[in-house]
Amino acid sequence: MDRWIESVLFASRWLLAPLYLGLVVALVLPLAGFVHELYELISHLASATSHEIILGLLSLIDLSLIANLVLMVIFAGYENFVSKISVASHADRLEWMGEVDFGGLKLRLIASIVAISGIQLLRAFMSVGNVSDRDLMWSTVIHVVFVASGVLLALMDYLTEKAHKVQNGH
Repeated sequence: MDRWIESVLFASRWLLAPLYLGLVVALVLPLAGFVHELYELISHLASATSHEIILGLLSLIDLSLIANLVLMVIFAGYENFVSKISVASHADRLEWMGEVDFGGLKLRLIASIVAISGIQLLRAFMSVGNVSDRDLMWSTVIHVVFVASGVLLALMDYLTEKAHKVQNGH
């Protein structure tokens, strides 16, 4: 009975696979947004101010970072929770694949979120005339919370790893 329960529990990890496939499909969303933003930027380039060009470029960077974040979650999540991806000999295999554990994934996620938040904050500051003081304040507070969360997550992982090494006699 124990083996059967354990087999069912172990096999249940495959229930996550459709979620990761859904995230692959969801990658179309930032791609579509990127194409739209790029089209808008190029089509208004002749009349755009340098300020508008910078804001357009920040939007493109933001969408790229979001797509990278989704891809990172797909690869690292699948490899950590479902199954190894068998592309070890593929020339385009990403260097970090198979090496990012759950702690590393959390840190990479929060780092990406901080970068995205930073770009949003920069966009808000560049549009300071069109953004209320209240919105600027909250954007800043939210960004600081993301940064503090990242620092605390890194500290927790460091302390956990250090405690694990002490426990194992290293």
